[in-house]
Amino acid sequence: MDIRVVGGGLAGVEAAHQVAQRGHKVTLYEMRPHVFTPAHRTPFLSELVCSNSMKSKELTNAHGLLKEELRLLGSIIVETADETAIPGGKALVVDRQRFARIITDTIEAHPLIRISREEVTHVPDGIVIFATGPLTSDGLADTLRELTGSSNFYFFDAISPIVDGETIDREKAFFGARYLDGSDDYLNCPLTRDEYDRFYEALITAERVQLREFEKTPYFEGCLPIEIMAERGHRTLLYGPMKPVGLTDGITGAKPHAVIQLRREDASGTMYNMVGFQTKLTYTEQERVFKLIPALRNAVFLRYGSIHRNTYINSPAVLTRDLRLVGNERVFLAGQITGVEGYIESAAMGLLAGISACASLEGHVFSPPPEDTCIGALLNYITTENKHFQPMNVNFGLLKGYNKRQKDAVVKNALSAISAWKDETDRLRSPLQRQED
Repeated sequence: MDIRVVGGGLAGVEAAHQVAQRGHKVTLYEMRPHVFTPAHRTPFLSELVCSNSMKSKELTNAHGLLKEELRLLGSIIVETADETAIPGGKALVVDRQRFARIITDTIEAHPLIRISREEVTHVPDGIVIFATGPLTSDGLADTLRELTGSSNFYFFDAISPIVDGETIDREKAFFGARYLDGSDDYLNCPLTRDEYDRFYEALITAERVQLREFEKTPYFEGCLPIEIMAERGHRTLLYGPMKPVGLTDGITGAKPHAVIQLRREDASGTMYNMVGFQTKLTYTEQERVFKLIPALRNAVFLRYGSIHRNTYINSPAVLTRDLRLVGNERVFLAGQITGVEGYIESAAMGLLAGISACASLEGHVFSPPPEDTCIGALLNYITTENKHFQPMNVNFGLLKGYNKRQKDAVVKNALSAISAWKDETDRLRSPLQRQED
């Protein structure tokens, strides 16, 4: 019997691939291109919509360590990200179009995966993994709400604008990455004190998209709109997305008062993302305010910033440690809808859901990864009772026994622990399956 995976984003693709790699047939449901979300624009699987950065590559950073754990576990998402990487300083940044195309081609070509392009609004037969992400359709959201026995929670994610690279004034911008001399990973747009003051005043008084009553819910703290951050104080942005630390103006040789960093959206550098500039300003106001940045005075915006609803469930109340829905052993949940935040975190929960669903089908018990690994710590976070549960990025503070003074030892231990867990998980599979691999 096929395992059904609903949702063709990063978590769904990861879950489907893990199941298929273990010798089981998969039906992967994706509603695009018949039904689009407010953020997606293409029919490709694993389309990246918020950013093309998968955060730090460094093992001494929790995001970098999580990616290394996933490499050891055979993650198709991390493998493809490595294959499509473009310069991004210490971050793993990908060419988003190549990334989505390669993922789609790989999944379509897999002999054990069937893709069904249809919207799912009910629970399919058999073992099901729901990995529909933060933009779950209304029909399916209603079904999940009934299954969980409680209302879903909502928060907002905001998308940063993309600028045409040819329209950036290169006489007012310089290449460089923080604390990396000679790097061309980011195109930096400096502002003087007076320029920053004018920009700030325009930003906090600019017209915003008016929210409907049911949309007036808290923003996720890790992805605040730029104008909401600015409201917290005149200098808040100087300690956030416009911080000038670690950068010297390559044109004047001076330390800028403020800096906006632009990151390549593609390998050729024809498009640039305004890093950290997610916004809910109206399109007209985005044109007016962002063109106060000297390097962007003649910029052409290829995509404006926008906001969309993000949906997640109260996972500690409704999920077991094997990502199954309490009271319904054939239903698994994965990805951002479970309350993890971020591309790689979502893929990690998809990977675990795929392995757990296979364990269920094969008749053995799923053993969670150790809590002193990043992936195990994330799983523990979303399945441990928490009265104030909200979406969470991976961070070292989640790891069991974390000691910041011994970070190298923490990293070594985590990689050793995840390797041992993989060996034990593989050992539980039938000899025939291992032989077929």
